[in-house]
Amino acid sequence: MAHTITLIPGDGIGPEVAHATQRVLEASGVRIDWEVQEAGAAIAEKRGTTLPDEVLASIRKNKVALKGPIGTPIGKGFKSVNVTLRQSLDLYANVRPIRSLPGIEPRFEGTDIVIVRENTEDLYAGLELMIMPGVAQSIKLITEKACTRICEYAFEYAVRMQRKRVSVVHKANIMKLSDGLLLECFRKVALRYPRIEPYEIIVDACAMNMVRNANKLDVIVTENLYGDILSDLGAGLVGGLGIVPGANIGLECAVFEAVHGSAPDIAGQGIANPTALIQSGVMMLHHLGEHTAANRIEKALLATFEGGMRTVDLGGAVGTEEFTRAVCEALGRA
Repeated sequence: MAHTITLIPGDGIGPEVAHATQRVLEASGVRIDWEVQEAGAAIAEKRGTTLPDEVLASIRKNKVALKGPIGTPIGKGFKSVNVTLRQSLDLYANVRPIRSLPGIEPRFEGTDIVIVRENTEDLYAGLELMIMPGVAQSIKLITEKACTRICEYAFEYAVRMQRKRVSVVHKANIMKLSDGLLLECFRKVALRYPRIEPYEIIVDACAMNMVRNANKLDVIVTENLYGDILSDLGAGLVGGLGIVPGANIGLECAVFEAVHGSAPDIAGQGIANPTALIQSGVMMLHHLGEHTAANRIEKALLATFEGGMRTVDLGGAVGTEEFTRAVCEALGRA
């Protein structure tokens, strides 16, 4: 059967890495009908919005989307496309696998963790006000519903992916009510998963442990702000945002994305690294139940790196086209 998937190429290098990912997915043998939608900084100049209504309608209809990097015009009152997508579609779980790849010189070899970040509330709810001249306030919104379902997602993910531990990251020693609520929900959910080890760690201690023994943490579940920061820290451990995939999962829809920026300074030069979006495509195929194709792409990508193929951002001299062709050729042998 063919899958109809919304494709948002994005800005800057987005169309280049999106096209490369389409080619790799096509080479895997999975039939995909792409419904291309435009969003981001470029479309804002034409439409007066970074996220036209038809983009959301397309994702709601197709249930699955693949999104390239998107820019948000600065200082013009436009909302972030990423935040708007998460809030509009209730994409409550941000999932970021952090894994070392062969042939790359990471900070730490053998890193293999997953960060599951609550995506809809915390300080990113945008509840801010000036309570008096010179004094601004941001409200940290934490609810039992959101805490419970993100913890449930993390434990279910651990079971599905045969992980051994789920680590909740918090600051409940200081924020006893808000982060304390996350901790309380985590403990309740953990009781339902006796085969998965629960582990509790304060956010600053977590940051230290990530650069000492990240794999001890295994699956991390945490709030929006902590997860955002720790996700980028994790990417730094394995070679940068250019190789790390990401997904935003909801009850009805899922958006798989490159988590790096749109890099307008190198757009059109043919040197963009498509690895992050290709890996996000692998996550998407698993989500669709296309496990065989997903595993073949993953194997081909690893073989490409093992063969010494590296793009410019990773210290190599290979361009987007050559790298993509190499992955497709390895896929043909997988």
